[in-house]
Amino acid sequence: MAVAFREQPPAGILRLEGAQPSGCSFWRLAAAGQTFYTAPEDHYNCPIGSYTHNIPLPKAREQELSQTLTLMSDIGYIRMEEVPGVPQLPTTPAATVYAPLGAAAIDPDVIIVSGKPGRLMLLHEAALRASKSVQPLLGRPTCMAVPASLAGGVASSFGCIGNRVYTDVADDEFYSVMSGTDAAEIIGQLATIVSANATLADFHRSRRASIATA
Repeated sequence: MAVAFREQPPAGILRLEGAQPSGCSFWRLAAAGQTFYTAPEDHYNCPIGSYTHNIPLPKAREQELSQTLTLMSDIGYIRMEEVPGVPQLPTTPAATVYAPLGAAAIDPDVIIVSGKPGRLMLLHEAALRASKSVQPLLGRPTCMAVPASLAGGVASSFGCIGNRVYTDVADDEFYSVMSGTDAAEIIGQLATIVSANATLADFHRSRRASIATA
């Protein structure tokens, strides 16, 4: 799916109606085919996602971030000293646009892909062939891969339990997030990488058959 951060609501795209429990819930809706934008207040139900997207919570709700972090710390999920190292967007977006990549009418700032490791391996190898950075695999929260990817190349995440509950992503899938500015070059290398992997698969199968004794 495509995600774009804008300083004002985009023309011709409607704001999402209703409420969602998390920022990554918007990923699920876009992956299912919806195109829409959100305002900062649409993210308030997700204090962690609001943090990574540099969206300050209103005064009446700002304690929700510390409450959520305290819960996560108390149960051993995180250490509080990890929090300052979590990437954030550089500025608060006035509007965040979500769309299926193939239907996106805007230039994406980031592209979020979920898939099985063997498939996302090809994407990573295409990024390397395009001389783009591939960042170390990230953990929780999943949404920090979005601001991390703005540095360029590909940032990937194993996913976190919150994301998996809110998006229904499969247990055998994880995420890769591409910088929108690098996407064309990375995708342009995919055909070469797919072909090379097919050739290497035959090569390694042959070696296995000729060398392995058990």
